[in-house]
Amino acid sequence: MHFGMTDEQRMIVETTRAFVEAELYPHEALVERTGHLPMELIREIQSKAMAAGLYAANMPEEVGGAGLDTLSWLLYERELGRANYALHWTCVARPSNILLAGTEAQRQKYLYPCLRGETWDCLAMTEPGAGSDLRGMQASARQDGSDWVLNGTKHFISHADIASFTIAFMATGEEDTPRGKKKKITAFFVDKGTPGFTLREGYRNVSHRGYSNAILDFDDCRVPAENILGEVHKGFEVANDWLGATRLQVAATCLGRADRALDLAVRYAAERRQFGQAIGKFQGVSFKLADMAMELKAAELLTWEAGWKFDQGSVTEADMAMAKLKASEVLAMVADEAIQIHGGMGLMDDLPLERIWRDARVERIWEGTSEIQRHIISRQLLRPHES
Repeated sequence: MHFGMTDEQRMIVETTRAFVEAELYPHEALVERTGHLPMELIREIQSKAMAAGLYAANMPEEVGGAGLDTLSWLLYERELGRANYALHWTCVARPSNILLAGTEAQRQKYLYPCLRGETWDCLAMTEPGAGSDLRGMQASARQDGSDWVLNGTKHFISHADIASFTIAFMATGEEDTPRGKKKKITAFFVDKGTPGFTLREGYRNVSHRGYSNAILDFDDCRVPAENILGEVHKGFEVANDWLGATRLQVAATCLGRADRALDLAVRYAAERRQFGQAIGKFQGVSFKLADMAMELKAAELLTWEAGWKFDQGSVTEADMAMAKLKASEVLAMVADEAIQIHGGMGLMDDLPLERIWRDARVERIWEGTSEIQRHIISRQLLRPHES
């Protein structure tokens, strides 16, 4: 494994960071204070991102994306992660690669408009009574002739307000397993405006202001069989095949924010003077900086290794779980210590630290809680010893 960046990767990092600093940072205060990302601003930044070659860069070249390998994509994600989440996710969109699992007709209708920036996608899995336990979902679909009828509620659905469709995961049956009955899941494309499909405003969130969530209700919502993504009862297989790297994406964006917080802390410790010297000279501060840098480096190495192994075809669920777990928990630690070093000013919204601190909290919950990640890691350790 080579630890240095290639010339291409270095260019990706430099281009993305320059874009983030010039086009995203200036709008952070507006989004943070209003909790709203105006569509005119989205379109303005979106156009610039497309011109810079940064839009939908996660997608393969054959469909119009940048065709980045996983490690290069994660380096790109880290740079975007430095900015307010709503700004980088909405304006420099990376359509879900689950759309690549669709038929050519489905790609024409759903994937390519996302790549062109005409709309956004959203995935509907989580329910009020089924978070980490997706097999416990109550929302269901039953076949009625050549159609399927969907019923149930999904919540915490990111950017559903601006998406023109959702990919809804619904229980479509049960099967017997050694551990009892297990629900079969099917994924459906559901267009906004379909009768029986209603979108409600979601919850106010302490993290990621401007990045919306919604509640989706399905009440005898009828969709044709051609709207099935993948195969009937194979929704989990589709998700597992195409969504595996999303935990690495979370890890990478966490690294970007942690790096920004550490940089602010180092600068402040070098410039702020108390008792006749820079506060960075005091062991109480200098040791914090050392620990922050060490933990961040460890998180980076776990993430980059997992990305490299992903491309080699040797990555495991535990590799990705370790990266997500470490990066999200390091972000929380670095953000907290950076505020401590800044003292009272760290909590003021003149600096991005209080935002980074707030935003860090959700990272240990979505895309699998820290407890779920530890379960995945320990399960892999114990599996060879099971009888």
